Amino acid sequence: MKPPPSRAPASARSPSAPPHGWWPRIRPWLYGVFAVLVAVLIVRQARTLDWNEVRQAVLRLQPHTLLLAGALTALSHLLYSHYDLIGRHLLGLSLPRRRVMAVTAVSYAFNLNLGSLIGGLAFRYRLYARLGLSTAETTQVLGFSMLTNWLGWSVVAGTCFVLGLVRPPETWGVPQPALQAAGAVLLLAAAGYLLACARSRRRTWRVRGHELTLPRGRVALIQLALSAANWLVIGAVLHALMPASLSYPVVLGALMVSAVAGVITHIPAGLGVIEAVCLALLGGQVGHGVLLASLLAYRVLYYLVPLSLAIVGYLRLEAVATRSLTEPESASPPPRS
Repeated sequence: MKPPPSRAPASARSPSAPPHGWWPRIRPWLYGVFAVLVAVLIVRQARTLDWNEVRQAVLRLQPHTLLLAGALTALSHLLYSHYDLIGRHLLGLSLPRRRVMAVTAVSYAFNLNLGSLIGGLAFRYRLYARLGLSTAETTQVLGFSMLTNWLGWSVVAGTCFVLGLVRPPETWGVPQPALQAAGAVLLLAAAGYLLACARSRRRTWRVRGHELTLPRGRVALIQLALSAANWLVIGAVLHALMPASLSYPVVLGALMVSAVAGVITHIPAGLGVIEAVCLALLGGQVGHGVLLASLLAYRVLYYLVPLSLAIVGYLRLEAVATRSLTEPESASPPPRS
């Protein structure tokens, strides 16, 4: 009997099989070159900074500014905690909404600080397995969550690029028209996804051996609205901490570039990447010391504070899962005589 079509031939699944096409061959080299360029930029910026100015700028941050940024941070993490609910809805899972949101929020905080492999993947698989989900179900929930996140980024970033809100420095070698063209491609890709969800007759696709079922148009619009709102709020967090001379659209554009740069370099928490990109894009408008102080405050509020709360949340989720597994045994009635 022939093997099912969903299984790839053994040669295709073998780790030693050579990659197909030119992109898998050059991708590691491109990532390496990009990481080196970012590292060089970080070192150059660090050597030119007046660290006393940075310290003074941090001390000048007003309490009401920190409170506003903190409130926006809480709103952003709350918005992100809804991402996995989309997969829960599409798969018809019976997990409580609050439990799913807690898992998503905890995983997001660890993802920001430890990278997607440990935070976004490992913690989700661990916590959802404790709640009774299979690996396949967790993979689908995670897939829809990632798709939601980058759908919103594509629209927000594409709009920023097309409108010319991001002006790359000459040292990057990226002309403004090229960046605007890239923004147009991002917007077209997002529009294509929305159109496919709304109009496509074929609802299920197979990509690299994985089955992908398109959500309905209404769900796709919720994905876009939720993610785009979250990216806009993240931009508002960063802008609240920035000098008043920097406009929100300009700060948002820099954030969009730093987000994808952090993913490409695979550096946990984007350490140095956000700072290097923002210093390159915004450093010509404000002092580097003041700018770095704002970025350090952003990292503490948006990354480190949620991480401390996520550690407590993770321990709580583990305790609840353990109790739910032991309660049925302790609560079972004694055998009849």
